[in-house]
Amino acid sequence: MRSLMAAEVHKLRSTRLWLWFLLAAMALTALYVTLLIGFSDDPDTLTAPLSTAFGQQTLFAVASGGANTLVAVLAAIGITGEFRHRTATATFLTTPHRGKVVAAKLATYAAVGVGYAVACLLVVAAIAWPWLAAKDIDMAVLGNGLPGTYAGVVADVTIFAVVGVGLGALLRNQVATVVGLLVYRFVAEPMLTAVPAISGWTAYLPGSASAALTQVSLSTQDYLDPWLGGLVLAAYGLLFAVVGTRVSIRRDIT
Repeated sequence: MRSLMAAEVHKLRSTRLWLWFLLAAMALTALYVTLLIGFSDDPDTLTAPLSTAFGQQTLFAVASGGANTLVAVLAAIGITGEFRHRTATATFLTTPHRGKVVAAKLATYAAVGVGYAVACLLVVAAIAWPWLAAKDIDMAVLGNGLPGTYAGVVADVTIFAVVGVGLGALLRNQVATVVGLLVYRFVAEPMLTAVPAISGWTAYLPGSASAALTQVSLSTQDYLDPWLGGLVLAAYGLLFAVVGTRVSIRRDIT
């Protein structure tokens, strides 16, 4: 298993795609934080005052929004690329136990998700700490419930990486997987959550569960409790991981 993970890390590093995605995630996070702090004094803002614990939790939670979808796309590309570039046959012939190959990808990209989450949290801290200090707002990095927010962000981004691998293993087609992920995240689910008649169950959708886990409350939507949102999101990650692995094991790779 360790050798398979080492091989996956080598493949990932050789493409440099991880670096561009990381820079994009950090840039998005910087943009979100800048906008949130810049408009924090607007009377129409939906965010709690940044002088409060909840406001600071929301501030750090935006790190997940900058990283989770990009990590899912990166992970999906990582496994669908095997089929697009026709390296899957060689990969699975080298290691006939396909489940171990998929498991190595799941573990590798989960670790990438952790790294992305930490990097984006550091971006938030680098921007927010001096800016809030200039506004005479104290920010206790290890207080105000922020450690729980950090953990939620890391869990959220990591689970999205697992979902990306699982979905890629299930669909195999790179374009369909990436487009499907983006359309669902930015078009389909926002449209569903905007329909009042189905608001009772849209809280259990992946994006809403992610928002519940990280407590990003930039809308009037009702979310689940953080612990329940985390369980729901983890269930999605487990589901895609298991189904994607099972399909890869049974499906003809040629």
